[in-house]
Amino acid sequence: MIPMSAALTRAEAEVRRRLLDVRCVSVELDLTVGEDVFRSVTVINFSCRTPGAATFVDVKPALLRRVLLNGRELDPGALDGGRFPLTDLADDNELLVDADMAFSRTGEGMHRFVDPADGEVYVYTQSFLDDGPRVFAAFDQPDLKAPYQVSVTAPSSWTVVANASGTREELAEGHATRTSFAPTAAISSYLVAVVAGPLHSVLSEHDGIPLGLHCRRSLAPYLDADAEELLTVTRQCFDAYHGLFRQRYPFGGYDQCFVPEFNVGAMENPGCVTLRDTFLFRSAVPETEREHRAIVVAHEMAHMWFGDLVTMRWWDDLWLNESFAEYMGFRVVADATRFGTAAWTGFASTKAWGRDADQRPSTHPVAPESVSDTAEALQNFDGISYAKGAAALRQLAAWLGDEAFFAGVNRHFEAHAFGNATLDDLLQSLAGTSGRDVHAWAERWLRTTGLDTLRPADGVLQQRSADGQLRPHLITVAGYDRLPDGTLMLRQRTPLELVPGEPALLPEQRTELLVPDDTDLAFAKIRLDEKSWETVRESLGHVPDVLARAVLWNSARDQVRDGELPASEFVELVAAHLPGESSVHLVQDVLAFAGGGCADHYLPPERRAWALTRLAEVCRSMLRRTEGDPAASGLRLVAVRGLIDAASTSVEQAELRGWLDDGAVPGGPELDPALRWQLLLRLCVLGAAGEAEIVAEVDRDPSATSAEGAARCRAALPERDGKLAAWDAVFGGDLSNYLLRATIDGIWQPEQAELLDELGLPERFFADAAAVAERRGPAIARALTTASGFPGHAASPEVLAVGEQYLSRDDLGAALRRGLSDRLDDMRRAVRSRALERDAGEPEEIAVDTAAKEGE
Repeated sequence: MIPMSAALTRAEAEVRRRLLDVRCVSVELDLTVGEDVFRSVTVINFSCRTPGAATFVDVKPALLRRVLLNGRELDPGALDGGRFPLTDLADDNELLVDADMAFSRTGEGMHRFVDPADGEVYVYTQSFLDDGPRVFAAFDQPDLKAPYQVSVTAPSSWTVVANASGTREELAEGHATRTSFAPTAAISSYLVAVVAGPLHSVLSEHDGIPLGLHCRRSLAPYLDADAEELLTVTRQCFDAYHGLFRQRYPFGGYDQCFVPEFNVGAMENPGCVTLRDTFLFRSAVPETEREHRAIVVAHEMAHMWFGDLVTMRWWDDLWLNESFAEYMGFRVVADATRFGTAAWTGFASTKAWGRDADQRPSTHPVAPESVSDTAEALQNFDGISYAKGAAALRQLAAWLGDEAFFAGVNRHFEAHAFGNATLDDLLQSLAGTSGRDVHAWAERWLRTTGLDTLRPADGVLQQRSADGQLRPHLITVAGYDRLPDGTLMLRQRTPLELVPGEPALLPEQRTELLVPDDTDLAFAKIRLDEKSWETVRESLGHVPDVLARAVLWNSARDQVRDGELPASEFVELVAAHLPGESSVHLVQDVLAFAGGGCADHYLPPERRAWALTRLAEVCRSMLRRTEGDPAASGLRLVAVRGLIDAASTSVEQAELRGWLDDGAVPGGPELDPALRWQLLLRLCVLGAAGEAEIVAEVDRDPSATSAEGAARCRAALPERDGKLAAWDAVFGGDLSNYLLRATIDGIWQPEQAELLDELGLPERFFADAAAVAERRGPAIARALTTASGFPGHAASPEVLAVGEQYLSRDDLGAALRRGLSDRLDDMRRAVRSRALERDAGEPEEIAVDTAAKEGE
């Protein structure tokens, strides 16, 4: 077993940074050793500012073979907790570390994957945040940058991709090749990347930059089908960034590698971006998912400047990477690609992630004053560092103006290229180009936690926050009048600057509906006056602007989470106004919260069947409206997905089985692998399908998708023995990260609450999660504490009490503690919502005219 490593503290990193200067690093990897380990030989050349001093190098091997410091053999047994001590350093030093490293099944370090489709093997690295030492020895902190020269020995049938261009040579044995890559520019250790296997590649070029797209062979048809779209987006993003930034792309070629079982969406390794290969669509997807993929491409490319060219000095400035890349990803896709301004509707959804995170006990500032160690830093990759930070930057760009904002950003790049920088460095550059007090702005937006609530009252827009720390906002306020036919017409849209401590006067004209922040520029919770909320209940579907509708739906969502609006009223709002909605973004997001939020968690179990019936009616209404309309294929697909998830009665089960047998939904779409597995999962949950159907589906499509689908379906069967077998596989076995996620997702089914309670699994979850997290590490801890990995359906005071008891323990790892804290906060809200529902009684159906409801 690989020894658990101690988290690197900020104090230790600062001492090591003052002591060392890393000049260059060479890494030789041999991937032909076997199925369990690979060979890693690292040579680090570095200087020491205090000769005779001591430090340590980070390395997490399966077997440490040899360590030489300046030609002096050191005892491999000195390795302790992923650290090897180095003493009596010279002015100039050469360190050699020879080790066997373990392949990973959890997406950390060098992940190894065997493709069920054809048995081919693929490997890739994920060196972030502190997983690089699972691949090579390193002074593993972001501010010890150096050129890396990597060489990889691999089977001769493999292609190897890394951060720089490579030269390939056949070895004498004839069964292997060595690919030697050019030295990189100075980069941080967490950005070193290798991807290898019998890859399928599509190569191109743009503006002098070699471009590559790579995936496993079984996905070749899907990459080929989307290659032109991916390359077009990549070219458009390069052109956009070269228009905004004076510094050209600084890292040679640009490869994008779609890799299996990836824990995150993508990783910004310079010149060798890795993305999860589910972005190569094997099944039909709505346009929103293609838009999301484009945003991920733009996000990772932004990192070539924000994070790779100029890197944070320590992890407290993580936002300098992620918030900027998130903002730029949406902005560039909106400005430079075919997806256009619809991307900002997706941004409205992303901000909900940030609002949720900022109201939890685990909240933190966008830019914390201090992050004590790498374990704490890893927990800050959340909705605050991404969504809230991006929203804050959008406000900052609006406040400074684009010219001053990008002038400051370019000054920042020029001052710190290939080096490290801090928040203060950036603020100095922005203040210098704008002449504004950017430091004061940052104190309010970046150094505080929590968010404001904006509410019209008595002619002003009231601004409140739980801790009294108010933030400046530039927003618009819209007033709508209702026409005789029931539609709403925009009467006025008024810019409004909110300055903490000063009254924000609203327009004097009275309107039927007053929407604060109707263009979604703020990062805040929005509440309406009583008259406006009544208009929303009656006419939400008639609001003409999609962003205003997004703001209103998000306001309703936040009210459910805050216990201000019964979940049943949200479901009735959906039933009244979603059938006529034209935005796929909104239909996806609203259905997801109505089903996975309200029906699964916020409503009492006895109201679940009612909610599913209402949601099924909504989806059937959308199917009727979109039948025969090719332009509405995305809406139709989302409606079919929603109808599958809402199916519950024997009639609906028979309908689903008919679709599965026919291979299509009447009127379309055809059932592709994703829909077939979703449909089969629902039948398994309801006890209307079983092992025979699962095996037949795997035989139809022997792929990684089917391996995960089968694991999910088997775990979802309403059978005692199957549940316990799935439980043992998750908590006692060695499943890969994706198979583990699929299995635990299958276990938790709200329809099976009685069986799950009988087996005691919701309460048992906490002890078993703690044990497996300690055994398998933070990636597994995070997988188990996602919304789908956690027993959120079991929202009762009793289960909540068991969870809180475990959270009070002092022996939980950082990843599990953070995950449990967030999920238990969600569960508290669900417990409160269920009590509110029982007190409120039956919901009142919202009256709305038929034309509005059907969208005619």
